Amino acid sequence: MIHYFFTEANPVFLAGLSSLFALIITFCLLAFCAKSLPRDRGRAYASQADISVGKPTGAGLYFITATLISALIFLRVNTYVIILYSVIYLSMLFGFLDDRSKTPWHEYFKGILDLLVSFAAALTFMLYAGSEIYLPFTGHFIVLPEFVFLPMATLLVWVSINVTNCTDGVDGLASSLAIVSLTAFLGLTLILGTVSGWAYFISVSICALMAYLWFNTNPSRLLMGDAGSRGLGMILALGALFSRSPISYLVICLVFIVDGGAGIVKISLKRFLRISVLRNVKTPIHDHFRESGKADSDQKGKWKNQTLTVRFSMIGIFICSVYLFIEAICMNRI
Repeated sequence: MIHYFFTEANPVFLAGLSSLFALIITFCLLAFCAKSLPRDRGRAYASQADISVGKPTGAGLYFITATLISALIFLRVNTYVIILYSVIYLSMLFGFLDDRSKTPWHEYFKGILDLLVSFAAALTFMLYAGSEIYLPFTGHFIVLPEFVFLPMATLLVWVSINVTNCTDGVDGLASSLAIVSLTAFLGLTLILGTVSGWAYFISVSICALMAYLWFNTNPSRLLMGDAGSRGLGMILALGALFSRSPISYLVICLVFIVDGGAGIVKISLKRFLRISVLRNVKTPIHDHFRESGKADSDQKGKWKNQTLTVRFSMIGIFICSVYLFIEAICMNRI
């Protein structure tokens, strides 16, 4: 909105204001309004789930809303961008309604809702930005047929929502990994020369996440819940799409995929094909390390939450740094 009154203002300056505004608003909401959030009811079969029982959850309602409002106030928007903002909010809202429900929603019902918002996001992006993508490590762009791009983009968004949701089980883990991945997508757009207005939105999202992480570091005072993880998964997927390199999601968000995706694959194969895999591995993977990881974190050889979050984040930073360095070479940036 503000840019309509300050047409000569530098968009980078407005993005900075938007990011600062999102950080302050998120911090204030979480500091003073956390009591109004629903309480965590625990998760069956999740490691150390009893620790989180009773904590305020659904904090994604605040940091996603703060991000979207800040973006609407300061950043340039059009009809398609507003639709994408609405889809992000809808994904967050579905998660929040599940957070505040007395009994968890059925998995299939949530899966269908995720598929609907994923299709809406993919279709809106394609109509707005087209179907051109970058092929990693080649230095070349290609235009995919729409009938190929649309299901691929839909699958990307759906996977991102669900692996992010599964990864959110340790204080600070999902938000820390998301900050790493979103920063990497920003770097990738600079390397590929695909910088757009969405890059400013990513910076706003990062600042809102930083405010949330202040309260979610171990021992956490509150949790993002499905409201946060589902909205965040949508933002990560759109970051990959707007970078013009959706395939890069497989690298930049590899920790999310391995950690959260392992459980999805394990359960799906057993439920639908009667195939048992990873029998000796507890999923999500972070639960395996908390229960049976071999490390010097404590006397029992289990990884503490702080250790797990830092190490997973370090792995994510290393993977993203190496990937961006290789892409910079492929694009003759260095």
